Amino acid sequence: MATETKQGNPLLEALPPATDYLTYLTLVEQVLTEDNLPTLHQVLQDRELAVNIGWDLVHILLPLLPSSEECLQDVAAKGNPREVILKVTEALRLLEFEERARDSDDEEEEEAVAASSSKTSGLSDTVLPPLPVLKFEVLLDLLATLHGRVKAKYPSRFLATSLQAVLTAYNRATSHRDELTLSAIKLVKTLSGTKRPHLPPRTPSGNLLRTVSNRMEPDPEAQTELPTADEQTLTTRLFQSFLTHVMEDYILTLTSEDDVPGFAWSSRLMEKYEPSRIRPDKPKYADRFANEDPLKSRAAIIGQLVALAQDLGLKTQDLVTTIMDPETEKQGIPGAEDEPPNSAEDIPLSNTGALLLYTARTVKQELYTNVSSEDAPYIHIFPDHTAILQNYVGIIGQQTVGMEPEALLDAVLALGLIAVEKNAVGEPADDEAFAQYLQTTSLISANTPSPSLRSHAAYLTSTILRSHPSSIVRLSFIRDTLEHCPYENLKESAVTWLKGETIEANSNMPAASSSAHQPHQHDHSNDSEEASVFATPVALHTTAPFLFPDLTSAYVSTADLQESFVQFRQELGFYLATLNFYYLLLSVKPWHDALGIRALHSESKLEEHYLSPLKDAIIRFKGGLAEGGELVGDGSEEWVGQATGEVERLGHVIERVEAAGEALV
Repeated sequence: MATETKQGNPLLEALPPATDYLTYLTLVEQVLTEDNLPTLHQVLQDRELAVNIGWDLVHILLPLLPSSEECLQDVAAKGNPREVILKVTEALRLLEFEERARDSDDEEEEEAVAASSSKTSGLSDTVLPPLPVLKFEVLLDLLATLHGRVKAKYPSRFLATSLQAVLTAYNRATSHRDELTLSAIKLVKTLSGTKRPHLPPRTPSGNLLRTVSNRMEPDPEAQTELPTADEQTLTTRLFQSFLTHVMEDYILTLTSEDDVPGFAWSSRLMEKYEPSRIRPDKPKYADRFANEDPLKSRAAIIGQLVALAQDLGLKTQDLVTTIMDPETEKQGIPGAEDEPPNSAEDIPLSNTGALLLYTARTVKQELYTNVSSEDAPYIHIFPDHTAILQNYVGIIGQQTVGMEPEALLDAVLALGLIAVEKNAVGEPADDEAFAQYLQTTSLISANTPSPSLRSHAAYLTSTILRSHPSSIVRLSFIRDTLEHCPYENLKESAVTWLKGETIEANSNMPAASSSAHQPHQHDHSNDSEEASVFATPVALHTTAPFLFPDLTSAYVSTADLQESFVQFRQELGFYLATLNFYYLLLSVKPWHDALGIRALHSESKLEEHYLSPLKDAIIRFKGGLAEGGELVGDGSEEWVGQATGEVERLGHVIERVEAAGEALV
């Protein structure tokens, strides 16, 4: 190196042996800028220098990305790989994705720096991600280089530490999940030697153009003894476990914009199974995943994850074993590093990741291939799907059922829908297990914010309820829901179940046209009883106290009008469902004797305890919604109109019921 080039350049003037390595490293930390990175790249071609100071350069170079990437690759290709791996994993564990609030001056400054950095790194037309995301991508590229260089008898010990650090950083990310997931997939593909091509990111970034041109130096501490077959099995298991954890974190953090929970597996299955239920005024989920870029990106990434799991030999039976294990996955101490495993059996898959991967495989088979149930066994509702509900839904307590991540609920419901489609219901252990299953699915339908998931959970509940051969058991669940359930929408569903059972049990007698839109019907010709209880007065008479509760004190005039109206609107759907069902019972005269409608009408004191209080409430609420009324308040004209319409609708239904009741002889 010519002497004149050293003059005035401290990075060249202080090169060892002019100074010792520690002094030189201190100097680099003091004087390094983007402008002299090319000089540092030049001096790092000295292998001895790279080995002695490379690992301590990682934390110095990271803040200067993307301009410093070439130097970081020098460190990975020529430094001591074992030492540099320690620094890279440390950087990953310390990586923070949360950005401080920025004002406009900050943003302008960062845009200028980004533009300058892009030009410096030769990526002038590339949209660079935020610095923490770029750090993550580069650090994973460094790991790919470093682990490729390590020659050890037990490479899994290094790999376990690195993969834990990657997951620690990945878990912290709050945005750019697609890019981060693609980087994780690329790392596993590179280190495991799988041959599938990498999927490019949807938005161009430095990662797309990144190449490693440095010649890699051999491991200075290389061990001559090759890894054993057991060590190779352990390494593969590390990749499998890592992949299931990435799958869990990626899918559970997907936002449900415009009611697309996770991958909308349940909705896409129902579009195939029940095309008549597709709403013509809404786009099909299948079309949305085919045409909308964000959803296409989701689908491409999940496809990569599923394919990579297949390439790594992760067997479906291994996934099922994990899913069905009632033991909750052990959680490590945040920030702590687990001891390297001694065998493949010590490495657990992610419980939730296993469920999501199994669901992805199964749904893909359903949507895109024609495989009979003989060729590919499916889970049964009892006991398999029951166990899945117990292991994944309401873990904290029944009060949390339906509040799980929507993507997880989507996966759980999708497996239940597949089982129903294959008629794989199975046999519940007892009536209590049957009721517990229905209670869980019905609570999902009541609590989840997603309208599509509520619909699928209600469909599953109705279908499984009607699959039980005993009408007594079915009635018991309906009555229990009406009597004890705190959710009005579930009580409304219970009315629908009761209505469907009544129509089916009395199908030999004519029913009104309102029998349309009934839930999925099942053949109960093998009922254990000679006649269904729904063909007798018993069903209606045992449920009447809960269908028509005493409302004399529900909306009394002394109560606060605003609070009363809020309660009224919450219960309105149940009132309408009950009254419309009762109107059907009154309208179908052949049912009057068989079902004891006359006795029901008189004994339930329907007019006194139920209809009259509702009519009084209607009068009171109408007054409150009139111009200047107490309920109008700051409500918009649209809100007042809607609320008035709801009150008037109930009044019309009551009038119909009273007219039909007067015709009873």
